Amino acid sequence: QVPLVESGGGSVQAGGSLTLSCSAIGYTANSYCMGWFRQAPGKKREGVAAIESDGRTSYADSVNGRFTISRDNAKNTLYLQMANLKPEDTAMYYCAAEYQQVVRGTVPASVPKFSNWGQGTQVTVSS
Repeated sequence: QVPLVESGGGSVQAGGSLTLSCSAIGYTANSYCMGWFRQAPGKKREGVAAIESDGRTSYADSVNGRFTISRDNAKNTLYLQMANLKPEDTAMYYCAAEYQQVVRGTVPASVPKFSNWGQGTQVTVSS
């Protein structure tokens, strides 16, 4: 598989917005669930949002209403639009992919079930 590659991270002030992108060449939409995860220093990696092969989306409670996950199948790209960012959103953000049948019913929380990961992009939110 071609590696997953995230981009779009950066530093913003609280209340600001960022959009992350993930190049997902080879991860066909009708076979794979795609997810965004994050890991802050000293904390476990956690699920943020996921989009399943049928287009259903799910979000962690902490970001619901502020973040939007989407995918452009023609561009083989996964997105995470982040609005009203808070300092507690500061983390390394990762995209991940897994066969839909492996993660069905477990997203967005199922970090261990995803086997394909990008290298991450840093998001820093200052107060």
